[in-house]
Amino acid sequence: MRRTSHTREAGPVVVSDEGLPDWLDPVARAAETVEPAQLSRFLPPEDGAGRQSAVLVLFGEGTRGPELLLMERSSSLRSHAGQPSFPGGALDPEDGDPAADGALRAALREAEEETGLDPSGVQLFGVLPRLYIPVSGFVVTPVLGWWRTPSPVGVVDPAETARVFTVPVADLTNPANRATVVHPGGHRGPAFLVESALVWGFTAGIIDRLLHYAGWERPWDQHKQVPLDWRS
Repeated sequence: MRRTSHTREAGPVVVSDEGLPDWLDPVARAAETVEPAQLSRFLPPEDGAGRQSAVLVLFGEGTRGPELLLMERSSSLRSHAGQPSFPGGALDPEDGDPAADGALRAALREAEEETGLDPSGVQLFGVLPRLYIPVSGFVVTPVLGWWRTPSPVGVVDPAETARVFTVPVADLTNPANRATVVHPGGHRGPAFLVESALVWGFTAGIIDRLLHYAGWERPWDQHKQVPLDWRS
């Protein structure tokens, strides 16, 4: 039985779980209850430092069931080159107040600019706590969306994006596709070997925690390690 749904206004942008497919219920519930420290040990600085940004964690339904939209950043970028990620980026002044609907607007705007996604087909249904990426100084708000009306997506600017692709949730939960990535600096974190890509870092961390708190995680070998240059 579906829990009582609710709708929350965030300025002119609506966040609502009304009419979500049943399989997304665990994700919506997790978004309502998860604490920042349950998602990452890197939390926004207490002094307010950091550049406000947002990413769109977009769930859709493809030929193989539930899936997530990801993109691979161009290899020519100065930061995060060639790294798979959620669509997203820094808030612009026109996005509005970061404490109100600014992050929601930024997540949709960046997704449209990077993948050609039609924002009108996306239903925002949750917002995760803000997290911090020390290496870039970004304070990131993950915004959860349901791709209610799918639209064509692809590379908009090759200088920024190498490719746009979807990953079935079944592949993300498959233990054979999971590993622990080892950074040259010694950092270790969750990783996913899917769609000819190594998903790691902030993006993999969010996926890992969502699978866990939604109850979708399957036991996997956390001793299986892969280096960042796993293709070479």
